[in-house]
Order: sequence, then C-alpha cells, then structure tokens
Amino acid sequence: MIARGESGAQRALIAASFVSRIGNGLFNAAAVLYFTLVVHLPATQVGAGLTIAGLVGMAAGVPAGNLADRYGPRTVWLCAVAVQAVTMAAFVLIDSWLVFTLLATLDRLGASAAGAAGGALVARSGGDRPAAFRARLRTFVNLGVVIGTLGAGVALQIDTRAAYTTLILANAASFVGAGLIGLLGVPDYRPLPRPAEHRRWSVLADRPFVVFVGLYSLMGLQYQVVSLLLPIWLSAHTDAPRWTVAAVYAISSGVCVLLQSRLGAKVETPRQGGRAFRLAGLLFLVSCPLMALTADVPAWVAPVLAVLAVVIHSVGEVWESSAGFALGFGLAPEHAQGQYQGLFGIGFEAGQALAPIVLTGAVLALGQTGWLLLGVLFAALGLAGPLVASWGERTRAAAREALPATD
Repeated sequence: MIARGESGAQRALIAASFVSRIGNGLFNAAAVLYFTLVVHLPATQVGAGLTIAGLVGMAAGVPAGNLADRYGPRTVWLCAVAVQAVTMAAFVLIDSWLVFTLLATLDRLGASAAGAAGGALVARSGGDRPAAFRARLRTFVNLGVVIGTLGAGVALQIDTRAAYTTLILANAASFVGAGLIGLLGVPDYRPLPRPAEHRRWSVLADRPFVVFVGLYSLMGLQYQVVSLLLPIWLSAHTDAPRWTVAAVYAISSGVCVLLQSRLGAKVETPRQGGRAFRLAGLLFLVSCPLMALTADVPAWVAPVLAVLAVVIHSVGEVWESSAGFALGFGLAPEHAQGQYQGLFGIGFEAGQALAPIVLTGAVLALGQTGWLLLGVLFAALGLAGPLVASWGERTRAAAREALPATD
C-alpha cells in the first residue's frame, strides 16, 4: 500500500492520520447514543453542548497555526493530539451536562489546533509531488473512517455501557498511536524565516484566500448531503427500501476511497484547483436534481436513481476536496502555512455547523425546489473557483515583484 517515491515523513503522516481516523469513525458513529442512552443527557442538552464546543473550538485554529509557524508544526501538533487523547478518555467519566460541555469544548479546541498544525506538517512534507501525497493522505483518511464506522456497528449491536466505553477508549488510544507515529516518523521541522511585514493575523488581509475560504465553507455543505439530507429525503419522501440509506453511504465512501488518489494527484496548482472546484460544482448541479427525482419514481427505481446520483456526487466530492488542497495550500505562504490552515479549518467547520440548519430547514422545507436551488448554489460557487484562483496567483506574483532585489 506504500506508493513509490513516498518519503518516511509522508508515510508516517499517512499512517498517523489513518490510525486516528479509525478512532474517529469508532467514536462518531456512537457518540450521540452514548451521551443520551448511557450518560442519560437529554438530546437537547447534547446538541447545545456540542454547539458550544464547536463554536469555541474554532477559535483555536489561527492562534495554533501561528504557534506552529513560530515554534515548528510537529511540537504544536503533538500537544494538540495529547489534549485530544486525554479529553476523549475523560468522556467515560462524564456525569453532568457541565462536565460534558467542558470536555467537548477542550476536545474541539484540540481538534482545531491539530488541524492547523497538521496542515502545516502536510505542507512541509509535500515533497516533489505534493498533490499526489495529499490525495493519498485523504484516501487513507476516508478509509480509516469507513473501517472505524464498521467497527462501531458491532458495539451498537451489543448496546451496553461497556461496549460504548470501549469505543471511546479506543478513540483515545488512536490519538496516542497517531502521536507516537508522528513523534517517531515525522521530522521536527524548524520554523521558516518570516518577512518583516508578517503579522499574527496576516491571513485576514489576504483577500483572495479569505474569499476562497468563504466559498469552500459554503461548498462544504455538500459533505452532509449524502450523510444527512439524502437519508431523510429517502425515508420521508420516497418508497425506496430502507437498506437504500446504508447502500448509498457505503457507495459514496467507496467511490471517494477509490478515486481520491487517481483524480487528486492531477490537481497540483491553484489554477488547476480552480478548475477542479468548477467541475465539482457542475457535478453537484447534476446530482442534486437526480436525488430530488427519487420521490417521483417507483420503489424499485428509487434505489437505482439514488445510487447514480450518489456516484456523481461523490466524484464531485473528490474534485472539490482536491481543489481545497490545491488552493488552500497553494495560496498560503510557506512561512505561514499554520496560520492559513487555521483559518481554512475555521471556515470549513463553520460551514459544517451551518449545514444541518440549511439542509433540513431550508432545502427540505422547499422540497424538490430546494434540491434544485441547492444544485444551482453549488454550481455558482464552483464557477467562482477559477476567478479566485487567478486573483490569488496575480496578487502573489505582484507581491514577489515588490520584494527588494538581493545579491
């Protein structure tokens, strides 16, 4: 499974990400059930606690990225992963909403910091073919989540406190394992020299990058189309068999795992990222109306149509994530990758936080019209991709020309 030309640092980052994502898959599939059925917290309290944790957690992204740029990304990443391991293990001791919210908030702070510092590590380890490395990394991330989710199914079937506790501790152990792999296999990269005009919040003055973060956060609504919106739609508005929901999720995961490396390796530069972003939007413009049409066909046709729509949508997801890598890393200065990845992570998490409200509150409320409007939104966002990529490349070329000449 090791690609030719991969460095030791790249292999270590892939392995660490794979291990931690297995743990994430184990935990995420059963977390809400544990908090409601085992800890006996009301669902409304769980939702409120997770919302608070998510909002507070986003605040760590840029500061942690700054620390990674200043002191080295590996040190900050290891500290963040350690925080996640401790807080996750402490979830088994929850006995009140306050403790739950505090631990969930610490976990989200650690996750945001790990994302920013980890992004800087990925940038420093990219080598001669950074797009191929990032695509392969995402392939193993997806595969790890799938394996973890399948493993969680066993515990869900057992449905005991001990089973849920095992999942939580396994996730905590996955952070420990990922940290050890990173400690032993990833170099302790030294900070890169920073220009005199660099500031802690320089990223906020980079208008092309900020605009792209906004576009990507909105386009990120698509991640919850298959996991949230489509299952509700199939259950409430179609006569499709119940197994269709599980089938389309499995197919979506499979398509992403199979195609991420093949397609993602072709998206190297910001310009290529802009084109990939546009293509993703056009594919979503096709997939969303197809999903809406499942309500108008016989029961035996609905699963076939849903599968076709999900395959198209998943190919769009591969192009969209590849565009995110190419633009997110390609527009960021090398000396400030941590800061830029921190803002990128904040934007993505904000979009994911809004997704349930937008998808269930607006799209479902409008029915098939909502699906069509969602597809149009994605296409419009995608069309802006090449324009933002060109804008970003122009501003960076101008900045390079403005630098004083050196002997």
